[in-house]
Formats: sequence, C-alpha cells, structure tokens
Amino acid sequence: LAGYLANLHDTWISLYMTSFPTVSVINGHSLGGGCLIAMGCDYRVMIGPNYTIGLNETKLGVVPPKWFQDTMFAVIGQRKAEVSMTTGKMYTTAEALKIGLVDESSTDIDSALKKGTQFLNNFENISPWAYKTTKHISRQPTIQLLIDNKQKDFDFVFKYMQTSMVQKSLGLYLKSLKKKR
Repeated sequence: LAGYLANLHDTWISLYMTSFPTVSVINGHSLGGGCLIAMGCDYRVMIGPNYTIGLNETKLGVVPPKWFQDTMFAVIGQRKAEVSMTTGKMYTTAEALKIGLVDESSTDIDSALKKGTQFLNNFENISPWAYKTTKHISRQPTIQLLIDNKQKDFDFVFKYMQTSMVQKSLGLYLKSLKKKR
C-alpha cells in the first residue's frame, strides 16, 4: 500500500504540474485513482454513455485521501465534490459533463482523440512560459497542501486502511467483483 500510494502521489504531482497541456481521453470506467489521474489533466474527454467516473471510496468504507478531495474541489467545486465523495457517486458521461468533471463527451475513441487534439491546438500560439507559469500559480495552493501534508495524509491512510472495518468492506467488494466474472 505504501509503495502504491507513494507512486500515485508522485505521478499525480508530475501530471498536475507538468509544464505542457495535458488531455485525458477516458475510454472505460474511471473510479478512485483513475478519476484522480483524469482530474490531474487540463482537459478531459469521456467516451459514453456506458462508462462512469468518480471517487467511490466511501462505498468501500474508505475515506478519500485529502489530496483526492482537494483535487475534486478544484475541478467541480466544494459543494458538488463533498456530496459526490460522501455518497461515493459515480457519474455517467452525461452527468460528469453537466457538473464539469469532464469537459467533453464522445461516442468513440477516434472522435475523443480528435477533440483532445483540438484542445491541445489551442496552445499553438501561447507562450510556453506564460502557460506554464499561469498553470503553476493557479495550482500551487493545492500542490503546497499536498506536499506539506504528505506524511500526515499517508499515516492517516495507512492507519484506517488496516482497521478491521475497512478490511472487511474491501474483502466484500473484492468478492463482489469475482461474482461479476
């Protein structure tokens, strides 16, 4: 768990603060860490209507780490994010588009890639320095909280993930996944 969380943490920071524009084309269900990675991108195109996206940790008896929460606050706003996370809400493509969790929807991968490329083309005449600096300034508060509280957040996650209540809930979830096969 420690290695996974540390790798996810470092990957997300690199993605969230990269100096160039990023696009996530979501071609499948995007829950938990998958949703987090998508939210770390500058633009999200989700193929629908059959897929869902969200932070469903509470449905598994798990508290989303603070930095997951801060990221969702930044993307869809405090109130929508709070309701989403406390209920473990998984959004359809249409719902995610409506609340701003994704920026565009598409019916197929080719169209989604085209939309992502069109977004990236918006930056052809933008100074890379101006883009990078503006992005870093706007995202710095979220990143600084994450960096300052990294160990505290990790300690909290490790502590509650090992409780019998969470372990039981995760076990039941894994069993339910096996039954779906």
